Amino acid sequence: MEEAMAFSLCNSITDRQSRELVRHGTPPFPLACYRHDSESVNAVPWHWHDELETVLVKKGRVTVFVEGESRELGPGEGCFVTAGALHHVRREREEPVDLHSMVFHPRLVGGSMESVFWQDYLQPLLSAANRCVWLSEGVPWEREALEAMETAWRACGEEQPGFEFQAREGLSRLVFLLSAHCPAAKKPPSEKALREGERIKAMLRYIEEHYSGELTVAQIARSAAVSESECLRCFRNMIGAAPIQYVKQLRIRRAAELLESTEEAVAAIGAACGFQEMSYFSRTFRALKGCTPSRYREERRAAEAVCRAVENGGPAEK
Repeated sequence: MEEAMAFSLCNSITDRQSRELVRHGTPPFPLACYRHDSESVNAVPWHWHDELETVLVKKGRVTVFVEGESRELGPGEGCFVTAGALHHVRREREEPVDLHSMVFHPRLVGGSMESVFWQDYLQPLLSAANRCVWLSEGVPWEREALEAMETAWRACGEEQPGFEFQAREGLSRLVFLLSAHCPAAKKPPSEKALREGERIKAMLRYIEEHYSGELTVAQIARSAAVSESECLRCFRNMIGAAPIQYVKQLRIRRAAELLESTEEAVAAIGAACGFQEMSYFSRTFRALKGCTPSRYREERRAAEAVCRAVENGGPAEK
């Protein structure tokens, strides 16, 4: 059975503030479902968006980072990420991963801002101090919330007549359970949390603009008008990695995109992404991607050829 049109692999594109630019769903039905496999789950950069997001792990183990929090999740576990929260998912082990995420605009379940659904149930979540709610099957109401997520996902996958009602029903149930069992969400975010969020977004924006050249912690810190020690602390608390480590990961991600989408020489791509020495580029790429840049390009091209053959109705060459 083929997957429904509602499902797709996530291809995240962000602006210079790490705000995601992908439109999720359509204006009449602002909901999109994404499947992440072992490869794609690590390809999604740190990002944030105006929509709400659910994450449900079906297979394997991943670590979800949401601003100052992180948690390793296994099969049957998930989380709810509120609007505007900077977040990222990372595969932790060499085992297959199957992760389902849904991204939806609050108006899908809240209607207008004057409605009781928005004011009594959504607004407390949108102004939450806790930017993420972790969910496991061991707690009854959390298990019910995970089941509501699964209901919405399954409705989108089957796409039976009226599936939009079923999907919205599942997400409405989820929002109700979250608002009923997360009283801490009624507190507004602290000034410190808001300030840290703005600082990290400013520094990520600076890195996006300058990753192809030389970057130091001092430069990154100045972009947010903070000291180097505050920069390091902010990255450690919000991102879970040092600034230079984040820069390295970004450079390799951009290099991988160019290897897939262009015919540029490998050395030229490395230089364009901030690696002046080919040996260092190749060594770093292998450490993060598991193969050399040339091998990565070959494997991606081969995979694309197989996909094209299948789409055209021909045999898939091994």
